[in-house]
Amino acid sequence: MKNLGKILLILFLFPHAIFASVRATLDSNYVELGDTVTYSLNISGENIKRPNIQALCDSDVISSSSQRSIQIINGDIKKSYILSYKFTPQKSCEIPPLSVEVDGKVEKTNSVSLKIVSGVVKKDASFMLNLTADKKEVFVGEPFKVTLLFKQREDAQAVDSQFIAPKLKGFWIKKESKPVRYRDGRYVITKLVYTMAAQRVGDLTISKAQMRIASRANSRDSWGAWIPQVKWRSYFSNSLDIKVKELPNGVSLIGDFSIKATADKAQINSNEALNVEVEVDGIGNLEDIKSFKPYIDGVSVFDEKIVIKDNKLTQKLAFVSDKDFIVPPFTLKYFDTKTKQIKTIQTKSISVKVMGVKEKTPLVIKHSKEVEVKHETSKILLLVSFLVGLACGIVLMLLKSIKFKKKETSLDIKDEKLLLMKLLPYKDDEEVKKIFDMLENNIYSNTKQKIDKKNLKEIIKKYNIS
Repeated sequence: MKNLGKILLILFLFPHAIFASVRATLDSNYVELGDTVTYSLNISGENIKRPNIQALCDSDVISSSSQRSIQIINGDIKKSYILSYKFTPQKSCEIPPLSVEVDGKVEKTNSVSLKIVSGVVKKDASFMLNLTADKKEVFVGEPFKVTLLFKQREDAQAVDSQFIAPKLKGFWIKKESKPVRYRDGRYVITKLVYTMAAQRVGDLTISKAQMRIASRANSRDSWGAWIPQVKWRSYFSNSLDIKVKELPNGVSLIGDFSIKATADKAQINSNEALNVEVEVDGIGNLEDIKSFKPYIDGVSVFDEKIVIKDNKLTQKLAFVSDKDFIVPPFTLKYFDTKTKQIKTIQTKSISVKVMGVKEKTPLVIKHSKEVEVKHETSKILLLVSFLVGLACGIVLMLLKSIKFKKKETSLDIKDEKLLLMKLLPYKDDEEVKKIFDMLENNIYSNTKQKIDKKNLKEIIKKYNIS
């Protein structure tokens, strides 16, 4: 009797302990593909910690809700909760037991099974979704087209709709067309075309696309009266299996291309820029083409960022030199999708004539007999040169005495491109090279560096640059 009294005391102090439980249910264990299912957790207890459920049966949770109720039975208070999660399953599955914390203890739910009883789309269905690909086997980076068709019967009514794109693991979209709508018999069809490319080798799958449609429906309330409601249903497309093959060794480009290069002029002045534009046309992985910037001895080459628009790639380059030079051919090596062979194409070389080049006087070594013959002549020339120099010195002294002002030509140091060309012949000087590199950076990059104007003016004065 004493033990019974203790037990009754414990039950009186902790009445909720006998009610703590968690049970999982589905509103339907057998559904058609596209139906929305509600997964519910029925929990009895005082305090619960709501579990974070993001997906069920590999399908995302669409929405969640909760309800709480309180019952008094024979003076005992019983609290219960119903946590609901809606999702649209795409396959049959079993939802395993989940852990839920109730009154400080971890409780386990029961497992529940779900069966998709029909996955066949009727020919006269109100809504249909379909995916097709123009190729089932592709190489890595090779473009191919995927067409999405959404069919809606003309008499089908929809309150709202939501499109859920397929998962594209291992693929990326290069281009997406604008939606096109047209009629085909009893159906209004919306067509979208995606240009895609595979990122890796293997058997890849483009998952099903999904269209959620809301339509009006009637149901009875607890009093038996009909009330209008909005019911959501999902329509799925087929999935696509794509086999992706590796490109041949030594090739990273695939497609069908053409290439050309044009220069803005045939000849330039010394240290003037020659502008060349490289253009690649064709269908393929243009985004994998790297800069065409070449190395040319004695020539400064500047390249701009590659620009891709639709099926055309362009890159601008500038060449600066103080002597004649040749721009070598620009080459493109790729796997041709038509011939299934590796192909190499290239532009023609460009010969550039540089005007105003100072030719160096060749060094001539004279024989000893010639030196003897010219020796006496040199003495006479030396004497004449001395007398002429003396006369010039006297004239200069006279001019200085009347304070003759010489008009100097000034160089605009704000014109960085002009400065860059003027300083090019003196790049061997370390001070000149520092300023030259800073000017080059300011002109051909987004960052700006501050140039020491005092140092710049000293260099201009040192080399008499005008």
